[in-house]
Amino acid sequence: MLAGLQDVTFEFGARALVKNATWHIQPNERIGLIGMNGTGKSTLLKLLVGEYLPSAGTIERSRGISIGYLHQDLLSFDSNDSILQVALGAFEKIIQLEKEIEALGKQLEASPQPPPVEGERMLHDYTEKLHELETLGGYSIHHRTEEVLQGLGFSNADLQRPYREFSGGWRMRVLLAKMILQQPDLLLLDEPTNHLDLPSIEWLEKYLQHYQGSVVIVSHDKYFLNRMVTKIVELYQLQLHQYSGNFEFYEAEKQIRTELQQRAYENQQDYIRQQERFIERFKAKASKAAQAQSAMKRLEKLEKVDEVVIERPSIRINFQVDKVPGKIICTLKDVTKNFGDIAIVRNASAEIDRGDKIALIGANGKGKSTLLRIIAGSEQFSGERKWGHNVEESFYAQHQLEALNLNHSILDEMKLCGSKKTELELRTLLGCFLFSGDDVEKKIKVLSGGEKARVALAKTIISKANFLLLDEPTNHLDMHSVDLLIEALNKYQGSYILVSHDRYFISKTANKIWEIDNYEIKEFKGGYEEWGEWKKRIAENSVRSTQSAGTNKEPKKIEEKAPIQKEVVAKNIDPKPAAPNNAVKAIDKEKNKELKKIQKRFSEAEQQLAELQERKATVEAQLGHPEVYADKNKFLQTETEYQQILKNLKQAEKTYEEVFELVMKMEGEG
Repeated sequence: MLAGLQDVTFEFGARALVKNATWHIQPNERIGLIGMNGTGKSTLLKLLVGEYLPSAGTIERSRGISIGYLHQDLLSFDSNDSILQVALGAFEKIIQLEKEIEALGKQLEASPQPPPVEGERMLHDYTEKLHELETLGGYSIHHRTEEVLQGLGFSNADLQRPYREFSGGWRMRVLLAKMILQQPDLLLLDEPTNHLDLPSIEWLEKYLQHYQGSVVIVSHDKYFLNRMVTKIVELYQLQLHQYSGNFEFYEAEKQIRTELQQRAYENQQDYIRQQERFIERFKAKASKAAQAQSAMKRLEKLEKVDEVVIERPSIRINFQVDKVPGKIICTLKDVTKNFGDIAIVRNASAEIDRGDKIALIGANGKGKSTLLRIIAGSEQFSGERKWGHNVEESFYAQHQLEALNLNHSILDEMKLCGSKKTELELRTLLGCFLFSGDDVEKKIKVLSGGEKARVALAKTIISKANFLLLDEPTNHLDMHSVDLLIEALNKYQGSYILVSHDRYFISKTANKIWEIDNYEIKEFKGGYEEWGEWKKRIAENSVRSTQSAGTNKEPKKIEEKAPIQKEVVAKNIDPKPAAPNNAVKAIDKEKNKELKKIQKRFSEAEQQLAELQERKATVEAQLGHPEVYADKNKFLQTETEYQQILKNLKQAEKTYEEVFELVMKMEGEG
């Protein structure tokens, strides 16, 4: 074990975040730590690194373990050094060794004829340090650092720029690069994809899949978790629940566990009610008082099964559209945009039609947000942009936060949107965006940047516009809220264009992909998964063409086929998790087979228990009839049957509990 929690309880004041929680992190694990916003995921990471101490229990770390922890507080770091130098700080020992080698080299040069013994010692030290530098891989650290920085989206020209010139998101990339270059035994990453664009997220996925250490990731990006992790740890109802699989496996397995737990709870409640009725009926009868007393003791000792509690109600977001627009929403013709010497688009043309649900994707710096502003009319450009008939747009972007009235409460700000929704409807909508109870009375001026962003997005939702422009709408939302937004956009009768780095969100909402490539707007008529497959085929064709050219044979001309030109509706294509190897498949198959057997035994035990309880209730009712007591033989026969039922019921309850515990144990082991 590298690190973990053993029976840990942690509280902020009177509020508990975890209670008697246990979690062991093993070598080479890829773990996704999930849970609703505010449940304490980041706090768990701080417990692991020792920033917080538990109220009870112990934090365990193996001797000599190195831990890297990426979190928002790191943004307070500042430096005049270049980003290359900051990232090279990962190799402190090697850099110190380089300085010592340089100093020894200067000493040897400055002393052409030192005393024989001293000269021999200096030369020996110099040679030893050169050998140590080679052993530590010191000659490749610049290349490795540049490779990681470039993978995270930095250009060669950026590498020598001062760190302090970069914005918060880019600074976080530098610190992430430094951390993964340090190669700690345990890497803790708190929302790493928030600061990355799509190419950088894909690069990070590939890098971490081969990382020689364990990785724990807090993320709301389902697509990333599906492809990256092999275990999910969920912080839910003050406990840590572990699932051996990716996020897709977790969702399916949690549904099964939830149904089993709810069924067990309902059965136990039936049993408790029956026992209580028996106690109430017979506690005053001398002949039954002992049995009633025994039943009371059984209930007192009974280990209660918790009812399934949904942490957040299943609220639905609904868009409303006032007017139906014409067939064409917006036309761009010969659009050119430059920032100084940097070109964004040149003579680019495109058209947005009614029903289009477009995802505008690509690396940071390609001009995605700029193009949204051009379409919205808030960015100067040369060329033509023309709205269609009856188009009413609503634009959500970070700059919309500045339009919020700082002196309003959240609820008052929503009331001024002209939607004519009731206060209850507005409170319900705000609940989807993580504002509940008295939160809606908070003043805008006291909100964090993320909270203001959620208010601005909620205002966009109720605008009744028939065309939406959404710039990173899933930032600052948890998984549940993202799912609600996806559901709302899929039911939305209008059109939209969105920018997002959340591949799961894009795959569930877009029926067209736009990409700014070679200063043009390239359109693909299809969803994100189809676009990815098409790009893959293009890349493979390009590789085959290059290989064919290398054989000195006349290469066949590869015709780049355009995507099929047809209307494609948004598809719910689930991201495919990485396939496990054959050994893991075989183990999982055997475990699933055994689990199904146990679940069958559980169902049989459950049915037998229900039948006995039903028969017991029937006999109890008979024992309450005066005519039974009037007939001695009939009473003795009924009493004998009742005692046999109790005996059978006791055995059935024992079997039921044993099989239930076995089911829960097997599921806990994954």
